[in-house]
Amino acid sequence: MLQFSTYYHIFNHANGDDNLFREEKNYSFFLNKYHQHIDPIADTVAWCLMPNHFHLLVKIKREAEVASTFPKFQTLERFEERSKFVSKQFSNFFSSYSQAFNKVYNRRGSLFIKNFKRKEIQSDEYLKTLILYIQLNPVKHGFVSRNQDWQWTSFNEFPNQQPELFNRLFDTLDIYKEQHLNRQREFNEYQILETELT
Repeated sequence: MLQFSTYYHIFNHANGDDNLFREEKNYSFFLNKYHQHIDPIADTVAWCLMPNHFHLLVKIKREAEVASTFPKFQTLERFEERSKFVSKQFSNFFSSYSQAFNKVYNRRGSLFIKNFKRKEIQSDEYLKTLILYIQLNPVKHGFVSRNQDWQWTSFNEFPNQQPELFNRLFDTLDIYKEQHLNRQREFNEYQILETELT
């Protein structure tokens, strides 16, 4: 269950060999649906969408914030029911996107692997590592050679949209960019080493 006031890495993959995004407009549609369903229950820290999978880093809002948006939420007395309500928002989001995608492309069946993955984040160090990982994912998977060249990521917007967290984790824009470059060099060195060993 998702806990209130807690950071989570949420990710999933397309079912089988399919893609979640076949055209540019799919990415925009996904983000519109995401904001519609998830903004009321969570703040988005970092994100990245790639053809066959996605990564989201969110902080679930406080109970009082969620309750102020959803009158139904206030009728739920037990913590478990309230936590399930928040998880259900994610399920509704994925279902909504899948149904629209299937209709447009005349496909049937599940678009996503069943049950989205979630991992609780418990330290600032891991939070920072995860932001770098998410925003460098297009480089890691070979879609671009520089992460700022991938349109569907939070790399460029994170410093302004999360200023307090940005200052806490990275301090300056130069450090932010340098840490991304350092992590990217590690990817490149690992890939070179892997190629030499095969």
